[in-house]
Order: sequence, then C-alpha cells, then structure tokens
Amino acid sequence: MIRLALYQPDIAQNAGTVLRLCACLGLGADIVEPAGFPVSAPAFRRAGMDYLDHVDWTRHDDFTAFEAWRRREGRRLVLMTTAAALPYTAFGFRPGDVVMAGRESAGVPDLVHDAADARILIPMRPGLRSLNVAVSAAMVTGEALRQLGFPGQV
Repeated sequence: MIRLALYQPDIAQNAGTVLRLCACLGLGADIVEPAGFPVSAPAFRRAGMDYLDHVDWTRHDDFTAFEAWRRREGRRLVLMTTAAALPYTAFGFRPGDVVMAGRESAGVPDLVHDAADARILIPMRPGLRSLNVAVSAAMVTGEALRQLGFPGQV
C-alpha cells in the first residue's frame, strides 16, 4: 500500500483533509512531528471528520524516527518538492512507496531532500509558488494509484 507522509505539518485542517483522502483511497498515512498544532486538536478532527477511524496512520516523533521506520520497512521515499525536475506523471510509482509533502510554510530541510529516493514536482505556471498541500497530495497519489491499477478499490 502507498503511504502519504506529512513532514511537520503547520495547518491542522490540511492534515485532517489529507487523512480523509487517505481513508477514502485506502492509503496509509504518516505524520512526522513536531506538527504546528496538537494532533488531537478539535480542528484536526473536524477536518478529518469520522474518516480518521478508517485510516492506518502513524505519528513519528521526528524525521529520524520516521527514517528508521521507513528503512526497516524497505520503502522508497518519494518527495514532492518544487525543487525537483521530474514531473510526477513521469515517475514510476511502486507499491509501498511513501510520498511525502513538506511543511506548508517551509517545505523540508536538506536532510530530507538528501534522504529521498526520488524528488518529483507538479508542473505549474511560472511565477507561482505552490499548490495547497492537500491538493498536491490528491494529485500525486491519484497518479500513483492510476499507475498501480487502483489496488483495493471497488
């Protein structure tokens, strides 16, 4: 199963929306702390609604803990970043990939870029910075599922 990871998310509503996406599409989810909000905050639950009970999600204390888990599991880290050159539609996704989105305010540090097995981007019009993290996650995981034949879907 593909997993979707959020690196130190800043906005509870975005994280809740991503977890709802994961529940509906059958994706696993990972939140790499510290988050910019208490993960149990009401805004987080409100955005995820009752869908949070239907997603396999894990909190990791920090990137070191996440990276140790990922390596034990033998999963590739696929980083969504505006600093990449490879469009997400040209990347070959595999079952077990972990697709990571960076912080809304700052992306990810070099340490995460260096750890990534692949870096992909969503091509956009020049002069615009980025899409909302939940929108980006939906686009990229939708393509990954399409490539893999929508495993587990009705």
